[in-house]
Amino acid sequence: MKNKILWIDDEIELLRSHIIFLTEKGYDVDTSANGFDAIDKIQNTAYDLIFLDEMMPGMGGLETLSKIKEIDPNVPVVMVTKSEEESLMNDAIGSKIADYLIKPVLPSQVLLVCKKLLESKKISGEHIAKDYLQAFNEISRKLMDNLDYEDWIDLYLELVNWDLELDIHPETGLRQMLNEQRKESNKEFSKFIERNYLDWLESKENSPVLSPQIMRNYVFDEIKNATGPVFFFVLDCLRMDQWFVIEKNLIEYFNIKKNYYYSILPTATPYSRNALFSGLYPSEIEKQYPELWKTGKDDEHSQNKYEKELLQYLLDRNNIKLKTDLKYMKIIDPSVGRAFEQNIVSHKNTHFMAVVVNFLDMLVHGRSDSDILKEIAPDEAAYRSLTNSWFIHSSLFGTLKKIAGMKNATVIITTDHGSIRVHRGAKVLGDREASKNLRFKYGRNLKVDDKHALFIRKPLQYKLPERGVTINYIIAKEDYYFVYPTDYHKYLSYYKDTFQHGGISMEEMILPVIKMESKV
Repeated sequence: MKNKILWIDDEIELLRSHIIFLTEKGYDVDTSANGFDAIDKIQNTAYDLIFLDEMMPGMGGLETLSKIKEIDPNVPVVMVTKSEEESLMNDAIGSKIADYLIKPVLPSQVLLVCKKLLESKKISGEHIAKDYLQAFNEISRKLMDNLDYEDWIDLYLELVNWDLELDIHPETGLRQMLNEQRKESNKEFSKFIERNYLDWLESKENSPVLSPQIMRNYVFDEIKNATGPVFFFVLDCLRMDQWFVIEKNLIEYFNIKKNYYYSILPTATPYSRNALFSGLYPSEIEKQYPELWKTGKDDEHSQNKYEKELLQYLLDRNNIKLKTDLKYMKIIDPSVGRAFEQNIVSHKNTHFMAVVVNFLDMLVHGRSDSDILKEIAPDEAAYRSLTNSWFIHSSLFGTLKKIAGMKNATVIITTDHGSIRVHRGAKVLGDREASKNLRFKYGRNLKVDDKHALFIRKPLQYKLPERGVTINYIIAKEDYYFVYPTDYHKYLSYYKDTFQHGGISMEEMILPVIKMESKV
């Protein structure tokens, strides 16, 4: 179907060559010599685009524009005028015009505007499809190479960027192809982690930054060199794609620099976040705080209650002297977040403050048990959209905007782990004392297919707490999740297509570390 255009100009006959040109390019062009006739036509015909002369006798351009918007507020209007006065431009833009052309206009200029406003999504979609098909082959070739940890970061970032492109262009029909390529990538990534992870723990060459090294690599120098407050935010369970949609809202307020690191295993809060705050591996924390692992529960309340103490100990151990007392805040409900936002200005003279934000982790867990959340966020694209909707209305965004107004303020944002949408169940055997986690387990006599999980028989080798001499760990690979034989099909169905964490995948392990400096 042809796009229908209305051109309103009191000298319309002088534009006949433009009308013919657009008609030859496949557009259906209607004309009107004054605002009154134009309004009559708009009331009876649906137009896809309107060109509007600003200087017309009788009903002027801006008055006509106002009436057009009353009839159809969504139709794009391009203002065409001889005037280059800034005040007129501001008035037109304030009236929600789609574009602005200065007379005399060339046919090529008019065609460009038509393509931009009427065909840009189609044209860009066609180019996106072409580019991704080329990238698909390149990524497939890379997966056959001997990639190092930096190569895997680059490959994952490329996949995330394609995710975001296809969010904008779902009409390309390439989503399934991208999902399959990510699945294949995670299969190879799991093999890569199995081959290299133990070497990383021994701090051998060609090792990435891991959870215990975050403070030393990205925060200590900021504290030492600070001329304003330094805020360290840990957004629990933040995926790379979620950061990218959040970041777009912050560019206006901060200068942003990105780095990347790898979470330790298991990619779960009691392990990765404690390691992040303490600068220690879980087995080393076990020696310092043996009571941390005695409860037998890997949950937020029992095993992450020493974060401030672990952080203070890390600062002291590295001789990091603060000008003011260490501040620590954990935001676990909206009321706490709102109160923190209201009082954040009082910390403008605070040397260093650490803030944990738990909303995204709660969203992941809540989605597993909520049909409403599953309906709202049925897939990763919707999950990203939900993340953006939360953030722009959140106290966290309000807090960050207020920090951006502080002189010389620095913000470091990171996460302890990401999450992955699980699709395939892996049958696991274990005794009653085995942990309940879906992406990792510890206990006695655990049995699972090696194709589905990394089996850890010697926890100390992986710098994990022993808990007891007969304890083993299993960590799910790719998009598998653990299901016991009892009521197997019930739980297989219940947890399929949920977001989980604790295992081995790019989404859970490859994470951003963001430095933001206020533009004040």
